Amino acid sequence: MTEDSLALTRLLQLASPLLPVGAFSYSQGLESAVADGSVCDAATVRRWVLDCLELGLARFEAPIVLRLQAAWTARDGNRVRYWNTRYLASRESAELHAETVQMGYSLRRLLVDLGAESGADGCRLRDPDLAALQEIDSLSYPASFAFAAALWEIEPKDALTAYLWSWTENQVSSAMKAIPLGQVAGQRILVAAQPVLSRSVAKAERITDDELANLLPAVAIASARHETQYSRLFRS
Repeated sequence: MTEDSLALTRLLQLASPLLPVGAFSYSQGLESAVADGSVCDAATVRRWVLDCLELGLARFEAPIVLRLQAAWTARDGNRVRYWNTRYLASRESAELHAETVQMGYSLRRLLVDLGAESGADGCRLRDPDLAALQEIDSLSYPASFAFAAALWEIEPKDALTAYLWSWTENQVSSAMKAIPLGQVAGQRILVAAQPVLSRSVAKAERITDDELANLLPAVAIASARHETQYSRLFRS
């Protein structure tokens, strides 16, 4: 297997819905928006998902994923902790905070359990890398994902594309369960998301530290309301 194909298969593994991090159990406020009628059909799901992607993730979470991967690659523990803490501080509700910490923990545990093989030569995770990964008590999912991408020598742009695709796919999957939404309608939304995702990656690559912004008030309100929602399929 060539280096490129090895990186690709590892990237597909990170983006796979089979990755045991529990993403399927979270809707990030979407279920609450469905309950109050804000999201009720394919058109409103599409608007919700694509707006969250381009107006939210592209301006804050995605650039932080890139910064975290760069910090892990440089073995700069201080920068890793800085961006991990800043991301955690941006979670507007208890559910969103608990979600990212749980998923970060689960991916870290998986990497350790798998031996976290690194590089084309298949060498295993080195003790300094393992110590740096495990010394962070509240590890966000972006920090854990970025660690895997850096360890497996995946190009940052490719890693971020996979990260955002996985998020988008999970949102559409949540909508399909909560509304419900048909499979063909779900695939149409994913097709519509592709150019938006590409623009979001490009935006994340250009954005400066001073331009980082995390403002999606409707999502924050929906997430907070979800905490006391009477009937729930999802944990967020």
